[in-house]
Amino acid sequence: MKIAIVNDMSMAVEALRRCVTRVPGYEVAWVARDGAEAVQRCAASRPDLILMDLIMPVMDGAEATRQIMRASPCAILVVTATVDGNFGKVYEAMGHGALDAVNTPVLGEPGGEARLLEKIELIGRLIRYPGPPAPASIPHGPSTSSAGLHPFLVLLGASTGGPQALADILALFPEEFNAAVVIIQHVDEHFAPGLAAWLGERSRLKVALAAEGARPKAGTILLAGKDDHLVMSASLSLQYTPDPIECPYRPSVDVFFKSVAEHWPERAVAALLTGMGRDGAAGLLALRKRGWHTIAQDEASCVVYGMPKAAAEIGGATEVLPLRQIAPEVLSLWEARKRGKHT
Repeated sequence: MKIAIVNDMSMAVEALRRCVTRVPGYEVAWVARDGAEAVQRCAASRPDLILMDLIMPVMDGAEATRQIMRASPCAILVVTATVDGNFGKVYEAMGHGALDAVNTPVLGEPGGEARLLEKIELIGRLIRYPGPPAPASIPHGPSTSSAGLHPFLVLLGASTGGPQALADILALFPEEFNAAVVIIQHVDEHFAPGLAAWLGERSRLKVALAAEGARPKAGTILLAGKDDHLVMSASLSLQYTPDPIECPYRPSVDVFFKSVAEHWPERAVAALLTGMGRDGAAGLLALRKRGWHTIAQDEASCVVYGMPKAAAEIGGATEVLPLRQIAPEVLSLWEARKRGKHT
């Protein structure tokens, strides 16, 4: 894997170089000392992965990520010593297309190096992973025995570019929107609390991490908050599980969507947003086969048209919509539910 390093600190560059080159098959493609140089270098020689610092002179990492993903898109991992103090920049970069974020390792501290290498290995799997096949057979039609007894459920799944897409959708939900919203965003559990707070600042509704044993609650937005997969149990409570271990997407949209399709007794709405790979496509199809209204974000408004494209290709989406139309469509379906119509 050809890996580029973007960092203005010599010690950080050396720590990253040593970490990368000790793994067979990894090589440093080039080094840039600021975001502007990174944009130029990436246009001339696109690597497999960029390790992108956040705070740099000339151009910061968030803006560099935006420009690279528009002109020379490739996998980007935010690697910075200032993550905890710059959560806004982290999610801005992720909104522009960075896959994940991790602290810069310090020379002589193996724990940080191990975490970085784990992230790099995972991204290597993501950019090569073909994704699961569509489910062979899922029963059609949901149970209606408890219709109206549960809150209107809205599911949102996202990956690359997801934070900003999610923020744009949540900002359009009014205070009186009493649906229960559950979000699966590919993000390291270390950054999930910050993401919940960041999204909460952009929403009129409360945004919280999904706790073990919690239930979807009207007027509340829950975000999967661990590296384990979030699932819905037969009792309709939310649980975390490491299985399937082999799934590189963590937390997985497919795993959660399929569990909801199996257990939630009413039809509702799910949307699959921008992201690399195929995670969520099979899960969206499972929900559609259970009578849900399913939405895939369109190519023009995606940072990476991977996950929603895969869903559209296998027939998982009831409709494909631009990002700006997804929240209005969800609200329209919610209003129909309030009037006693089927979604």
